[in-house]
Amino acid sequence: MTTNGTISQRKLVGYATNLEISDGDSAYDTVSEVAALVEAGTGSAAFHLVWQMTVPAQQIIRWGSGSANQQRNQGFMSLNWLDVGTGFEEGIVRLVVSNARQTRTVVVREVNTQRLHTVTTTLIGAVPTSIDAMVALPEQLGSPAVGEDSLMQLWFKTTQATTTVDSAGFSIPATIYQ
Repeated sequence: MTTNGTISQRKLVGYATNLEISDGDSAYDTVSEVAALVEAGTGSAAFHLVWQMTVPAQQIIRWGSGSANQQRNQGFMSLNWLDVGTGFEEGIVRLVVSNARQTRTVVVREVNTQRLHTVTTTLIGAVPTSIDAMVALPEQLGSPAVGEDSLMQLWFKTTQATTTVDSAGFSIPATIYQ
């Protein structure tokens, strides 16, 4: 596009959203699939993939939303791997971005899952309702944004396996540019 003989560049405008299980690719888009993947890795000392989303065409996505300079404007995350009525599978969750062929993978952030849920052992009750108790995730400007066909991923390593995971849920902020 030209204006008076000069080339103008399109400015990408981002908007905040929250990624949830249903946003995942076909093998990662239901509660039962994610719960089974979390449970399958129990007892392993290594991180393993539990959720993945392929970035759609004409979008660029980055983990987190808002700014840490404006605390009520930033995104807040919640996550729980749950044995309903009994307890939680605890560990470390990694937020990862990767190119489509997974030859370049970047860990954006690691969070202890004990900080991402309440003590109530129901799927709805486990989600914190006060941002004072939630973990903030402002837009991760120091990490790469990923584009079409790249991957947004969650990796998990169990540190406290006391349950059989039969339910899962998360809401993690992201910024989408298009």
